[in-house]
Amino acid sequence: MPEMRFVIVWPDGQRESCYSPSLVVRDYFSEGETYPLGDFMERSRAALGTASERVRAKYGRPCSLALGQLARLESTAARFGGDPDARVACETFLLDNWETRS
Repeated sequence: MPEMRFVIVWPDGQRESCYSPSLVVRDYFSEGETYPLGDFMERSRAALGTASERVRAKYGRPCSLALGQLARLESTAARFGGDPDARVACETFLLDNWETRS
């Protein structure tokens, strides 16, 4: 399965490189787009859940790395939960040895 990383920017400006075992993340996010925190987390749950299920279908078990990434996103998002204007940007997608592709 093709793996990818996607770089996000949290409301405080902190960048994070996130892992997905599948390119399905591109179905949920667009490079350069900014999402309200709640929407970003809903998309993250769907994208990483789908990616993990694709791993399960192929290898017989869910992807612990995708589920771990989702747990880290949930933890960080909780820090901004009190800010109704909090937004998260999807800065870029990284594939194949960290090369940027559109």
